[in-house]
Amino acid sequence: MMETNKTLVTEFVLTGLTDRPGLQVPLFLLFSVIYLITMAGNLGLIALIWKDAHLHTPMYSLLGSLAFADACTSSSVTPKMLMNFLSKKHVISLFECLVQFYFFGSSATTECFLLVVMAYDRYVAICSPLLYPVVMSNRLTTQLIAVSYIIGFLHSAIHVGLLFRLTFCRSNTMHYFYCEILQLFKISCTDPRLNMLLIFVFSAFIQSLTFMGIIISYFYVLSAILKKKFEKGRCKAFSTCSGHLLSVSLFYGTLFFMYVRPGSGPGTDQDKMYSLFYTIIIPLLNPFIYSLRNKEVTSALRRIIKSD
Repeated sequence: MMETNKTLVTEFVLTGLTDRPGLQVPLFLLFSVIYLITMAGNLGLIALIWKDAHLHTPMYSLLGSLAFADACTSSSVTPKMLMNFLSKKHVISLFECLVQFYFFGSSATTECFLLVVMAYDRYVAICSPLLYPVVMSNRLTTQLIAVSYIIGFLHSAIHVGLLFRLTFCRSNTMHYFYCEILQLFKISCTDPRLNMLLIFVFSAFIQSLTFMGIIISYFYVLSAILKKKFEKGRCKAFSTCSGHLLSVSLFYGTLFFMYVRPGSGPGTDQDKMYSLFYTIIIPLLNPFIYSLRNKEVTSALRRIIKSD
């Protein structure tokens, strides 16, 4: 009988951000606007970089790749959440659940590696400007972007593959707004400790490795900036790097508190807030963080507008 019950759960119920009926429509409208702005910002930035020849440089190739990863992260979570705001069932199938987590996990991991490559790019540009065209060639940049995406796809595939060892019979209700892997562990009737251990180990290793790479790169960058004699050069370098550091702080801070901190557990309102940041808020902010204070991007946008 127990074996029969284990095969019954083929779909899950997502309770969402709140169970208050009066908030469903306002939240739908709010997150619809956020999603539209997110997609317009990220896809618009990609289009701008592709169309303007002045932005065909390693730095903006990396920025365009980051924008694509952000668009994928937001699209893996937000559309289903919006549907559930207006639906009474809030149901997601097991297959949809695995696909949703796979694309979210791939995009998040890819973003970790893109951020460290972007930090290295700024390190070379500021600390060794004469060698920059040689070190950060277009070919190397393309290879680093490809490797970042491949690692993201493989890392997520490992955890999705391990989910097939779990069976679900205790409950089909997840107190969350998307199919988050820690929630699946909570409702599994198979011991998920191996899965949880690997999530912790991989998350800690990837986040620590990439974050340390970013910190080391920016240590040398800030040292080089402080040595600059011209105030204009300092301001330009700080302007370029400050947006990157803000994005890194938001992204790594929320990911760390969700997956690496001791005793991190599923289902709390605090965890939902962390998840909202790295799935929805950061993809919304990134294109504006990198664009609004970037004179090359704003100049390219003016050229495109004038040419049309």
